[in-house]
Amino acid sequence: MTDKTDLLLITGATGKTGAPTVRLLRERGFRIRAFVHTLDDRATRLQELGAEVVQGDLLDFDAVSSAVVGVTAAYFCCPPDPPRLLEATAIFAQAASEAGVGAVVNMSQISARRDGYPGARDHWIAERLLDRTQLITTHLRPTMFADQLTWQWARHDGQGILRLPFGNGRFAPIASADLARVIAAVLANPGPHDRQVYPLYGPEELNLDAIAQKMAQTLGIPVRYEPVGIPSFAAALRAQGASPYLVQYLSNVARAFQNNMFAGTNNLVEVISRTCPMTVEQYTAATRAAYESDGQYAAWASVA
Repeated sequence: MTDKTDLLLITGATGKTGAPTVRLLRERGFRIRAFVHTLDDRATRLQELGAEVVQGDLLDFDAVSSAVVGVTAAYFCCPPDPPRLLEATAIFAQAASEAGVGAVVNMSQISARRDGYPGARDHWIAERLLDRTQLITTHLRPTMFADQLTWQWARHDGQGILRLPFGNGRFAPIASADLARVIAAVLANPGPHDRQVYPLYGPEELNLDAIAQKMAQTLGIPVRYEPVGIPSFAAALRAQGASPYLVQYLSNVARAFQNNMFAGTNNLVEVISRTCPMTVEQYTAATRAAYESDGQYAAWASVA
């Protein structure tokens, strides 16, 4: 079990899972080093929580090597774009091994597999690379985040629209806050989770029509799901300036979703974190302000 005098490293510390993980562990009295790409207001908030903030890039071996000095356990999370996961994982694995880091919690994805599409296969390879170190390794494979529902949200004439390229696929949305509880729990006691691969889900598997209905009940306005084709989805991303890699990556995610690769549910979030994951209704209520206007990628709704 991790001692509260030990130092824990959180990479991606200003992100959707990193920031709440820092907060949870600081609330429990752990020493935290937060590895951030940019020193901005989000980094300042981490400092206000009592975390030691260090700036760097996961592709900078010297920066990563410096960040892992004295660290007992770490959370490793690399963004999908630009495509640098394998290089970043190799750098982290070498630096952590040299520094004597004891454990790592690795953010993977539910579709990670040897024969998966390029992004999914990279996650599988990254898992295997970390497993070849002496680190205690735990791989988290979440389904689609509930947070991503707000990205594709549009609100017009008193009603909400979820226009997504997911067809009739099903999934159990999981909130990033619930993932943070799992990450914090494993970092606090990594030993029992060595070499484990955890598929993580929200509490209820639903299709997008059912999700829209639950959101409508919570928000008190009509909400509907309007499926769009993957080519239209990709065109909207390109129009918004997304990189060719990100367009390809998210298009592959959409295909996998349509094939129910993100489907399923279990009770692992509750078992590991001792907290029930949020339902769609609870998540919508907790993030109600995000639904008062168009979401970040509402322009998708104008491309059919």
